[in-house]
Amino acid sequence: MQRVTIATLAERLGVSKASVSYALNGQPGVSEQTRQRVVALANELGWHPSSSARALSRQRADAIGMVLRRDPALLGTEPYYMRLLEGVESALSEAGQSLLLRMVGTAPGRDIAVYERWAAERRVDGVIVLDRSADDTRPEQLQRLGLPFVLHGVLPADEAAGQADERIENQHRDAEMLVAHLAELGHARIAHVTGPMHLSHELDRMAAVRRESAERGMTAVFAEADYTFDTAHAQAAQLIAASARPTAIICSNDVMALGTLRALDEAGLSDSVALLSWDDSMLCQFASPSISALERFPDRQGRRSAQMLLELLDGKPFSSIEPSPSELRVRESSRRAA
Repeated sequence: MQRVTIATLAERLGVSKASVSYALNGQPGVSEQTRQRVVALANELGWHPSSSARALSRQRADAIGMVLRRDPALLGTEPYYMRLLEGVESALSEAGQSLLLRMVGTAPGRDIAVYERWAAERRVDGVIVLDRSADDTRPEQLQRLGLPFVLHGVLPADEAAGQADERIENQHRDAEMLVAHLAELGHARIAHVTGPMHLSHELDRMAAVRRESAERGMTAVFAEADYTFDTAHAQAAQLIAASARPTAIICSNDVMALGTLRALDEAGLSDSVALLSWDDSMLCQFASPSISALERFPDRQGRRSAQMLLELLDGKPFSSIEPSPSELRVRESSRRAA
């Protein structure tokens, strides 16, 4: 089937291509009657604007980028990112934008090389930055490259004054919900199996759990893992073998919660040690026992970050899109302290 173009419409209607262009883009230069005829025929023939031509005329790529510094194999097992990308895609689709996604692994510098290529080739208009580390140089690198960006989970990059405050506030609110739930169940010794501690959000979580447990007279110990089943299993096995065994364990994601549950099963403790996950998913819902978890709405998080970036690119003022508060889903693993 031959593609319908502006030239096709102009020939069918007996008008100039300029008149068709004016009519389709809502510009002056044609009568209202001609505009209606052009739009009606375009709808009838299924005409759609050329994305490349539109981007060229606006000097935009009409695409945003995301570079994930994670092992691609891990992404296949971690539902959080699939839901996050769902939210990003929904916002971009509504705006007629595309997503350019790269997974570069954990080797240092690979993400910067992608950003440099994108900037040189003008492949994207801006980027969403995820998994910020404590000594992250990406904001400075992106500013040097002239690539607009937002930091996922915090305010846009040009709202620097509030970034750390909002990020830490969110983590403390979540930590308070988790620790308060365990305190209500009578737990006094808890453990937190964290993700990599070079990540800012993991440092924030650890500080928040330590503060919330101390305020309630509870002791908290921490073990670092890397978001995988195996490392969480190994750390949990060491925690429950200790003389001062924790009576409750918080894991920083759902995959690690499953690894911890396996360790508890092997030790015969899945019925007596409480288990919570910082991320909810079908993994937590269908585990046996089912795992209590925080629903953090990653799809809404992704949509929020994409909308903030689109506002930044359009030169619009920041609209203060509020994040969705997390909700605790209480399930079978919310065991009372013995």
